[in-house]
Amino acid sequence: MTVPVVTAVGTAVPDNPVKQSDVQAFAASLFRDDLPNLERLLPVFQNAAIHTRHLAQPLAWYEQQHSFAEANALYDKLALELGAEAAFAALAKADFDPAAIEVVVFVSSTGIATPTLDSKLIGRLGLPASTVRVPLWGLGCAGGVAGLARAADLVRATGKTALLVAVELCSLTFQRSDASKSNLVGTSIFADGAAAVIITPGGSGLELLDSYSQMFPDTEDVMGWDVSETGLKVRFSQNIPAIIREELPAVVKQACCRWGVSRGQLRHFVVHPGGIKVLKAYQDSLGLSARQLSDAYSVLYDYGNMSSATALFVLEQFLDHARADKEYGIMAALGPGFSAEQVLFRW
Repeated sequence: MTVPVVTAVGTAVPDNPVKQSDVQAFAASLFRDDLPNLERLLPVFQNAAIHTRHLAQPLAWYEQQHSFAEANALYDKLALELGAEAAFAALAKADFDPAAIEVVVFVSSTGIATPTLDSKLIGRLGLPASTVRVPLWGLGCAGGVAGLARAADLVRATGKTALLVAVELCSLTFQRSDASKSNLVGTSIFADGAAAVIITPGGSGLELLDSYSQMFPDTEDVMGWDVSETGLKVRFSQNIPAIIREELPAVVKQACCRWGVSRGQLRHFVVHPGGIKVLKAYQDSLGLSARQLSDAYSVLYDYGNMSSATALFVLEQFLDHARADKEYGIMAALGPGFSAEQVLFRW
């Protein structure tokens, strides 16, 4: 059976870095008159374990309310540029001929476009006109791991080479007029970025062995978008860490049973750093140390939560330093649904 292999990972961020302290001051000024108990809520910025993030626009742009059409037009332009930059980085890192790409899996949840941006990306990258397009929308923070799983499925089934591109411009969904705790919390963690992964049928690299998806009943309201006249309004529950602690051990156990791998054989953990409380919930529920999740903590500190792309940033850091010892590991992320996505790999 063909074993899909990660040949290279490339990443890109917008050229608007901001310090967490500056975003906190921005939020304090913006919501001072509208959000009750603001001073009590502002420590969410200091406690987020984030130092720097990158935004699609300079911070001053977010002081004004923008229409859905205006924000989405920026998404259409900037997501293409950022996705192409990440893809070119992956291609260069692998010294890979773009003409050899046969499938593009495109993941995003922070803007809409028809035709989907993968169609423009194919032309921008110089890929064959016969390239198969697989756009995936609405997977949110789980999208990077889910996209990798679906791309691996296609490579395994067809023997074709795939390019996965995940692009999120979370900041463009910011709602200036939304004086809610959810919007404030979202402002404290979300950021923008893109990642690309080349997956080949065989070869040397990180082997993608299998995947496992799990939906949790009656949790549709835990995370997602509410569509308003001004755009996509963030919705998520403060119960997410509790759900992880309660549900994740059983989900990992079920996945291991399906894969024929024991929990004790899992040596590597590449997880989506949805936030500091999410990472601590991973630690508590799976009995991990902070050191075992050091790549996730590092990405959170340097980039914040870039939704679907973030887990692929963690994967890039993992591959840059982890010794290839042919041990098993998992990638894991949770997202709207509410659902868990896992990928079993060997490295």
